[in-house]
Amino acid sequence: MFEKVWARHVVAEGPGGHVLLYIDRHLLHEGSTSAFGRLAKAGRRVRRTDLTFATADHYILTSGAVATDPEIRGMVETLGRHTAVQGIVYFGVDDARRGIVHVIGPEQGLTLPGITLVCGDSHTATHGAFGALAFGIGSTEVEHVMTTQTLWQRKPQVMRVTVEGRLALGVTAKDVILAIIARLGAGGGVGHVIEYAGSTIRAMTMDERMTVCNMSIEAGARAGMVAPDETTFAYLEGRPFAPRGDGWARALAAWKTTPSDPGARFDREVRLAASEIAPTVTWGTSPQDALPITGRVPDPAEAAEGARRDSMVRALAYMGLTPGAPLTDLKVDRVFIGSCTNSRLEDLRAAARVVKGRHAVVPAWVVPGSGLVKRAAEAEGLDRVFVAAGFEWREAGCSMCVGMNGETAGVAERVASTSNRNFEGRQGRGARTHLMSPAMAAAAAVTGRLTDVRTLAG
Repeated sequence: MFEKVWARHVVAEGPGGHVLLYIDRHLLHEGSTSAFGRLAKAGRRVRRTDLTFATADHYILTSGAVATDPEIRGMVETLGRHTAVQGIVYFGVDDARRGIVHVIGPEQGLTLPGITLVCGDSHTATHGAFGALAFGIGSTEVEHVMTTQTLWQRKPQVMRVTVEGRLALGVTAKDVILAIIARLGAGGGVGHVIEYAGSTIRAMTMDERMTVCNMSIEAGARAGMVAPDETTFAYLEGRPFAPRGDGWARALAAWKTTPSDPGARFDREVRLAASEIAPTVTWGTSPQDALPITGRVPDPAEAAEGARRDSMVRALAYMGLTPGAPLTDLKVDRVFIGSCTNSRLEDLRAAARVVKGRHAVVPAWVVPGSGLVKRAAEAEGLDRVFVAAGFEWREAGCSMCVGMNGETAGVAERVASTSNRNFEGRQGRGARTHLMSPAMAAAAAVTGRLTDVRTLAG
């Protein structure tokens, strides 16, 4: 699948194994303002405004307030001005469709099978759930795509991760990807694009596939991809920017040629059994530091390598953990349900099922991934479930996941989070982040500790 998409987009071959790729879709957020500034200074225009789309997500306050920091406020306002001058579709602050760039891209039908898609954000891998080759790029690369609609890249290798079987009750897509990263390690995917395959992946909804692909970067991979199928096509049909009429029929025919051919060879193969995956949480400062909730804090002395032992010692010190302690004994101070990993409607439904009839015993936020997700959740009454349980129902945005907007946890606060990264200071200076699924985060909120959601069933 990767080879097919790559070959269809090669414009020219260059030195050192690099090729010039044509880019079908370019998504922007506030971090693109510096590239816009350089473009304006040089007197250049965006080459394909019809393939370029922007939103504000990282610096938007999800409390509904306007940022008081002039630099933060200025980035959002500048993005609005640049997109207006260039004639780029902008899902701005007052647009009901605004939200996290990796939520609104699929939601609007901008993300399609077989395309190349880039964004100045590492979690662009999310869009690979549709069979797109999608990856994050840096600021100078953003400017290059703006100007030329192309990008120089070195061809990566391809790894297939196959997950077979039916997931047990209480086990979710977030648990699957955490288990995969724990197996591969934070650098196990370096130099590769990962194709996720197997009956477990095929049985997933598009929201679930997006969760899996989203965290490919946490295993060091360049991108993650899932073969498009009837689930993909049903999701896309009728989306605002998806093909229509005769265009839909032509697109569908092309999309069906995207999946890997039978017998395709991969540079590396990894297999997992769904039956061996349990509700999972992280204990350290890397997504690879993940264990079943039934486990205990590991002992660095048992690590096989000295470098790994040293990193575990540092992680445990930062996280304030003692080797051998049951994970279910760890008390939490705060809960965050949101991010481009787990802020879609299905995620909010899963959390609400756990919360209903219970009450949060620690501060807990629910941050929808887009204005449309928020509106749909409210139409189902999910907001009322959360509010009745003492959760804070907020506006769409990246929020505490990135901590760039003042929405952070306090020093030494332990956070049960549905986000994608848990490195030191990610959610605030000194904050201690445990990654998990929305259902598991909801369970932590109503118990005040890391909890096996399966014990709350019914």
